Amino acid sequence: MKRPVVTCPQCGKSVAWDNSNPFRPFCSERCKLIDLGQWATESYRIPDTGKDSEKQESDPSGSEK
Repeated sequence: MKRPVVTCPQCGKSVAWDNSNPFRPFCSERCKLIDLGQWATESYRIPDTGKDSEKQESDPSGSEK
């Protein structure tokens, strides 16, 4: 059976997805730590659509009436 191959989300290198790679989906510990650092410094963000913030501004308690 052929092993699935994925792309490292950090550097783009092709990596076999199997139990022999403890860093999957990353190719190495270095790429894994770089990604962790980006999360820790809040480099990754989900864009704000503004819909939830408008509700919170009109009702600061967050409860619906």
